[in-house]
This record gives sequence, C-alpha cells and structure tokens, in this order.
Amino acid sequence: MRLLGKGGIALVLSLASAAWAAAGPPVVEIDFTAPAPLEGWERAGGEGISLVEGPDGRRVLAVEIPAAEGQGHRNVRTRLPIEELRGARVAVEGWVRADGVAEPPQAYNGVKVMLHSVAPDGPRWTQQNNVFGTFDWRKVQFVATVPPEASEAWLVLGLENTHGQAWFDRVRITVVGRHRTAPAEPPSGPVYRGHDRERLRGVMISPRLTEADLRFLAEEWNVNHVRWQLIWGGFPRSPADTASVAEYRAWLGGALEHLDSLLPVCRELGILVALDVHTPPGGRNDNHECRMFHIAEHQQTFIDIWDELARRYRDEPAIWGYDLVNEPVEGVVAEGLMDWRTLAEHVSRRIREVDPERAIIIEPAPWGSPEALDWFEPLDLPNLVYSVHMYIPHQFTHQGVYDDPTGVHYPGEVDGVYYDRDKLEEALRPAIDYQRDYGVHIYIGEFSAIRWAPGSSAHDYIRDVIAICEKHGWDWAYHAFREWDGWSVEHGPDRDDRRPTEEPTDRELLLRSWFEKNER
Repeated sequence: MRLLGKGGIALVLSLASAAWAAAGPPVVEIDFTAPAPLEGWERAGGEGISLVEGPDGRRVLAVEIPAAEGQGHRNVRTRLPIEELRGARVAVEGWVRADGVAEPPQAYNGVKVMLHSVAPDGPRWTQQNNVFGTFDWRKVQFVATVPPEASEAWLVLGLENTHGQAWFDRVRITVVGRHRTAPAEPPSGPVYRGHDRERLRGVMISPRLTEADLRFLAEEWNVNHVRWQLIWGGFPRSPADTASVAEYRAWLGGALEHLDSLLPVCRELGILVALDVHTPPGGRNDNHECRMFHIAEHQQTFIDIWDELARRYRDEPAIWGYDLVNEPVEGVVAEGLMDWRTLAEHVSRRIREVDPERAIIIEPAPWGSPEALDWFEPLDLPNLVYSVHMYIPHQFTHQGVYDDPTGVHYPGEVDGVYYDRDKLEEALRPAIDYQRDYGVHIYIGEFSAIRWAPGSSAHDYIRDVIAICEKHGWDWAYHAFREWDGWSVEHGPDRDDRRPTEEPTDRELLLRSWFEKNER
C-alpha cells in the first residue's frame, strides 16, 4: 500500500478522470508486488488466502473458499489513513477476476471490494453489489462517503457468504469531494423562490395526465403546482437504458408535445410547473448510475436538450422551474466527463444565457437525498432552488415495494431507531442547514408513504413531513397523482384492491386540507 500526499511518503502519479484530476492524485494505491505486500493486513475466515502470479507476472491476491466448504466468509483487510479520508467522498477502484463464485443470498454478498468506516452514528459498508460468477479481469468501482466524525476506515478484499475463487489487484482510492463547509456569515436579504405565491403545494403527476386531471386538481383539490416528470417507461429501469440518442430524442419529442398541449390549461388554472427530466439520456446502468456520467454521447445530449428546453419554454409563464435531472447518481465518473456538480453548473450557465428568469432546480447526488446536500457545495449562479426527496426511513415508506418486508409502523421503531416527527426533522436537518447557511430556497420535489402501511401510519408520516415543510417555508409536491396506485391517496390500504375508494381516504383529506390554503 502506498499512501500519497504525506511528507516523506513517495508519490505515485496516475491518470485520473476529469473529476478526479480536480481533486488530486489517489490517496491510496495498493498492489501486491512490493516486498511483504500483506504486512499489517488482518485475515479472517481461515486458510485459502495467498499471493499468486497474475497478469504480466505480477503478484496478485487470491482468495478461495472450496465448494465442499459451502458458503463462507474469507477476507483480508487493511486500515486506511483516516486523516486523509475523514469527511470525504471517495472513488474506490479495484481489478477483480473470479472463477465459480456462487451467487450469494444477498446482492451485497459475493466478491468483496469494500470500504468500511466507523463513526459515532454507526458503521458504514460500501461496495459494488452483484459481483459473482466467472469472469476475467475487470474493474469493480464505487463511490463511498467517509463521515467527518469517522474514527477509522478499512479496505476489505475477499469473499462473503459464497464459495469459489477470486483474485484482486491494483486498488486505488481517490478523494472526489469533501463535506461542504458553511460560510462564516450566512447571507442576508430576500431568498429567491422563482414565484410570488405564498407557497407551492402540489403533486407529482403521471406522464399520462389529461386535461380533465388538471381541472380536477385545480377545481376540486385547489392544487397550484405540479412536478411534470418527463419519464420514459418507468423508474429506475427505462427503455432509455438501451436506447440510442435518436430513439431517446424521438421519445422526448412526443413527451414534450403532450406537455405543450396542456400548458395552456395550466396557465388558465394558475398551476405552476416544475419541468423534471426524470429519464436522462442513456438512462441508468445496473447499479442505477446515470449513463451520462460514463458515456460522452449521453452527457453531451443532456447538455444539448437543456439548451433546447430553455429556448422552448423561456417565455412560458406556466413553467416555474427547470428540475435538471431526477435523483442523479454518478458512480465513478468516466475519464474526460464532468461529475454532477460540474455538469449541473455547466448546464445552468447555458440555461442562464437563454433564460435568466426561471428557477433552476438542483438535486444533489446521489439520489437527491437530504444527506447528499452535506457533500454538495452550492453553485455560483443566480436564481437557483435546491431540491431533495423525502423517503426516510426507506424501510417504512417503501415497505412491500421491491419485496421489502411489510408491517412497519410510523411512528415506530425501524432498524432499532424510533422515528417520529422529531426524527424526520433530524433527517431533513441537512436541508434546514443548507437553507440557513446559503440563503437558498428548498423544494421537496417528492415525498410519500406506501398506501398499505399499517393503520394510520401513511397518513401520520405524510402529515409530519408536510408540517416540517410548512414550518421551514418549503414548496412541496406529493408523490404521486394518478401514476402508480401504490402511492395514490385515492386508493385505500388494501394492497390487492386496485380500485379508487368511493369515499376520500384520510391521506386524500389531509392533502386537500393543505391545498385549501393555496392562493391561485
């Protein structure tokens, strides 16, 4: 292992992506060619760990669990320089080969190239999932965060809950971002919101929305805002994942024609629209990372379409803002491409050249989560709104989705933590602090709870999230209206009943009680 950047320790230079180059050379590089390459490493799981000849005669690490032993755990780990990594987002890369590694019971088992950190709020384990089978040398890579309060960090290489053989070589860890730093003095003066309403209270809508749906939202529910998702097929999987740029543009053209046909209705009804590129060019890969961070053609298309969208809608009064991309996930950014913050700033500057007025809505990576704001320095541009989505705790809000267990209550204990309104506000603390530190407006572009949550849990969760939004002056959009019935407030708690209820649900009545406050 070679540690970089400390006095008296050799520097090892290597090529890096554009995002990495800005952050400097790797902090850690590991191969197994040096004398005593495993000195100081800790072993776990018994015999079956060795150094063998690999590519070009290089020594590599080999880890084996024979099939006769059944599924097991076997690994080595080494302590990482916590002073260099504390409070950092890091890209981890390693080369791996595998032979007969059995499919493990969980996606996070199998071949392990893992970063493990320990902090007062608990341990973190981050790795690339679904690494098993038989394959020649290939790169495993992921991005992890090391909390500012972390006391230790470890690199783990090996096999977990499986059997077979795996070989490891050339691991490097590079800092790609740092925990944001608050300014000494918060800015004063009015906060830009991009509208003159007391509050935007609304819903995220289905791409199949009709004029009748819009009139229902305005006239029956008194909604004054919709988040209009330009979504192709579904999320996070989409036809865009395998589509060409031409096919993507053909889909987008049809979606915009539908939007254009209904914008006059939005103007008439006083509904302000957040235009959300929910499906970016290239879609997402198997790790749900946006392909525009890995393929240059898709990143350029993303830049181009926002230039075109700004020109198309710069004079449209019904458009409140441009939500650049839904829940961005970068992964390890390819060489020569921009990371999300750099790309967001580049696109925003292009939009500002065309449209200086409308809000540009920025979600932090990854996933537009509240905690992601802690790692996202604000952009140096006017008229920005920062947006996060609220699904914490995920085990509650998404119970029964993707085979997640059901029967999780709110308020209640989730994974040993008791969640109530105070805990939800603590989960949203990064957004509260961001608003205070930088004098920016916060938009909660999505929040929800699955309709079959037990008892009044879904109602109580939605009630508390809205109360927090209102307390802090945030605009918000409930997810979702007439999209998938799992999130629908027009459907009851019976998972198997796909029909809207005859009488309004408690969740619908709750939303409508807030929409009644809207001024049109």
